[in-house]
Amino acid sequence: YMGDISSAEQLKSFSKSEETSMEAIIEAIAKTGVKVIVSTQNFGDLALHYIEQNGLMAIKVQSKFDIRRLCQAVNAQQIMTLDPPTAEETGRCDHVRVQEIGGQKVIIFSQTHESAHLSTIVVRGPTQNILDDVERAIDDGVNCYKALTKDTGLVAGGGACEVELARRLAVLAEQTTDIHQHAIRKFAQSFEIVPTTLAEVSGHNATTVITSLMMDHQGGNVNHGVDIEDGSSRDMVSAGVLDLAATKHWAIQFATDAVLTVLQVDQIIMSKPAGGPRPGGGGPMDED
Repeated sequence: YMGDISSAEQLKSFSKSEETSMEAIIEAIAKTGVKVIVSTQNFGDLALHYIEQNGLMAIKVQSKFDIRRLCQAVNAQQIMTLDPPTAEETGRCDHVRVQEIGGQKVIIFSQTHESAHLSTIVVRGPTQNILDDVERAIDDGVNCYKALTKDTGLVAGGGACEVELARRLAVLAEQTTDIHQHAIRKFAQSFEIVPTTLAEVSGHNATTVITSLMMDHQGGNVNHGVDIEDGSSRDMVSAGVLDLAATKHWAIQFATDAVLTVLQVDQIIMSKPAGGPRPGGGGPMDED
């Protein structure tokens, strides 16, 4: 303990033993074949000295979330002691380098084989809005792939599925003679919002596009959807534009449940503000 040190020789001996202990720890780690040490804590000057002496690379990762993702990417395990890691605890990575991306230096762990459990996509763009759009597109694509691993059902995209549902519901509405006819017809019209939105955001006349799609679907072309390039009707299956059947199913179910919940509310009770009357709310003063 520091309280037992009473001379310069004892302090020197204590420092020497600390150096020897740290040197033994770093050399033991280096002998296992480890080239990179990643920690969530700061590296001391003494530890950095022996890390550099043994030709190792030291990286500090402040976020525990990032350290878990890194362990998953290189197939490593977190250890809480300074003991040399075992072969099962040591991760594998082909290249670790520092690279400047967009004016900021980042540390890149790259794998040349396809057995990595995790990957990172670096998105660059001139504005934040473009970056948000690209990030949203990547997120949609990854989630679609994840959903395909559970349900491989696909339907024609570009609003083709919604137009066909609207057409069939309109036929059902014509065949219905009771009061539900109007509800079915309105439910059918609600599906037209998808191709209408596609036509409008692509700069085309929505009414013309919907009319053309309805004519094609009535003629048996059930896979025709909106071609956003010229606003025409096109076979989406042959064009390779497909949507997840599971996504369509749950979107329709959730939207229908939300509408039914709203329709079931027959009275809205609003609570009055607590306390006395509002200041200045007593009405006009008397003439007297």
